[in-house]
Amino acid sequence: MTKFYFQKILQKDGWKNKVRISIDKEGLISEIIEYYNGNDYQINIPLAIPGIPNAHSHAFQYAMAGLTENHSENRSSNFWTWRNEMYNLALNIDPDSLQAIATMLYSEMLNNGYTSVAEFHYLHHDKDGNKYSNLCELGERLLIAAQEVGIYITIVPISYNKGGFNKKYENEQKRFISQNTDEYLSLFEKTVETALKYGSKTGIGAHSIRAVNKKMLEEINKYNGNKYPFHLHIAEQLKEVEESTKYLGQRPVEWLYNNFEIGENHHLVHATHLTEIETNLVTSNKSNVILCPITEGNLADGIFNYDIFQKKEGNWCIGSDSNVGLSPFEEIRLLDYSNRLKTNNRDTFKNSESANSGEIALNAVFKNGQKAMGNIRNNYFEIGQPLDFLDINHQQPLISNSDDKNLLNTIIYSTDIRSIKNTYTKGIKRGGEFKEEKKIVEEYNNSIKKIKLKY
Repeated sequence: MTKFYFQKILQKDGWKNKVRISIDKEGLISEIIEYYNGNDYQINIPLAIPGIPNAHSHAFQYAMAGLTENHSENRSSNFWTWRNEMYNLALNIDPDSLQAIATMLYSEMLNNGYTSVAEFHYLHHDKDGNKYSNLCELGERLLIAAQEVGIYITIVPISYNKGGFNKKYENEQKRFISQNTDEYLSLFEKTVETALKYGSKTGIGAHSIRAVNKKMLEEINKYNGNKYPFHLHIAEQLKEVEESTKYLGQRPVEWLYNNFEIGENHHLVHATHLTEIETNLVTSNKSNVILCPITEGNLADGIFNYDIFQKKEGNWCIGSDSNVGLSPFEEIRLLDYSNRLKTNNRDTFKNSESANSGEIALNAVFKNGQKAMGNIRNNYFEIGQPLDFLDINHQQPLISNSDDKNLLNTIIYSTDIRSIKNTYTKGIKRGGEFKEEKKIVEEYNNSIKKIKLKY
């Protein structure tokens, strides 16, 4: 048993002082003692907040982060031209490269404060579009990468069988495709089996309503029956909304809720372009929206209409998506600031219970992010749950001069990665200081050279 002494630690109901938390050999919390005045502990942490869930990631896209900003002078640059560059990357990654990229990425996520990740995984087949002998070959490489660095992963194998509304899939999408529901469910069940070997969880899902036909989406949703968290891209781009209206007769979110049983365990990624009617559908059914403001800004998706969503008390969390940015604090700030610019009001996260921006944001990100991973958590630190936290630099001047009322806001709104001294999962120090970092960087560099990116 290892015993931690926290001089100050954040629980859902506020800051707690002098807290001893003991963990068992599995890293699970066995004891929480508040106002502890003894000296029976091994590790002293001056200031801590909970680790943050990352509810949406495409690991392989980390290899192209920052490489698509040299825009052509002869054509416009938008989401769809970026997507072509992404396909080029997807066609050239082999299993070893994917594992090296994911290991590097997950290590960096830990450095930035993420302690868990939901991997929206649709790179399934080999470079010719053929199945691997192990259907979960690429998914298993992601599981191995996560285990190596110590981040929790919920692997979400994604169904994908079309190239768009009323459109066959393109050759560039051949590594993603499941021809029918049975083929996808074989992949899914192999993924569940494989994930269990690594002590990891699984989600289920569809890439988008444009990439999966109605029959297949209906069959997968019925098969799931809310057992696993269901993930789905939706209403990300205006073009998608326009084509949905043209081919399906309804906007994407409207069509989804009018045709399927969609509820609390459905996690809608982006949902950038919602009408008030669609917002009511999402919030009244208590579905969760996964927002990725850095990627949504980078890809020119648009600005999520948080103002209306908040008034309806909608559920939301964050993800890093294309991994062009990896800071959860930046995701929260960009969501907040973009809506401040739209509304000309500063109290974006204000609700009926609180007006403390940082507390509201972190509670939503933690609670709904955990649910997207397949976990139900009532508090940041609970007996029987793993000890995952961010060791915050209490000597940073802005932090050291903040009282409890302003402390979390100072951390989220006014600091960066340098305020995180260490990240812990299961009571073990992770991230940049862990011993294999040099090896991880070398393997990543070798993989990038092998892929021969041409951006």
